[in-house]
Amino acid sequence: MASIAGMQGGDAAPPPPVDDGSMVELISSRLDKAECYCKNESPNFRYTNLFIGDSRLGLKSDADEQLLIQIVFNEIVKVHSIKFGEFNGGTDPELNPSRIQLFINRESMGFEDAEDVPATQVIELTATDLKEDAEPKKLKFVKFQRVRSISIFVEDNAGGEISALGSLKIYGRPVGTTNMKDFKKQG
Repeated sequence: MASIAGMQGGDAAPPPPVDDGSMVELISSRLDKAECYCKNESPNFRYTNLFIGDSRLGLKSDADEQLLIQIVFNEIVKVHSIKFGEFNGGTDPELNPSRIQLFINRESMGFEDAEDVPATQVIELTATDLKEDAEPKKLKFVKFQRVRSISIFVEDNAGGEISALGSLKIYGRPVGTTNMKDFKKQG
């Protein structure tokens, strides 16, 4: 028996992908790069290096140990966990971040805001947490259900004058299929 699509001479559209609830690495495909930024980054070791897969290039702070990384997604996502990687294979352990505060859906965040506004979650990191084979840090999933942006405030490190990160991965999944770039500003 021929299908309706077969009788009309066209191919039927493939069925939409099934949402199996699995978590994926969000930065590679869901990042709105034009909206992302980092405050207090070294001009030679910028936050964009976190996403290229070479921990020798990573991110370093400039004036002191604090960093403020603003990650903006091109659609609303649920964030499950986050993985920070050590800079340059851990050759300078005192540069490793030790305390990180996460804030969701905060626009134009500055260092003053990070010190005045309660964090969505605080993460204490050890050298083991930053190893390549370490598990990502699970987040309080109920607080990260409708995320458009994450502000990552590196508050302190393991004793160095500056902080450094080799990589950053954020795991979760899209809430829907709405791409924020598809909306046009009114007025």
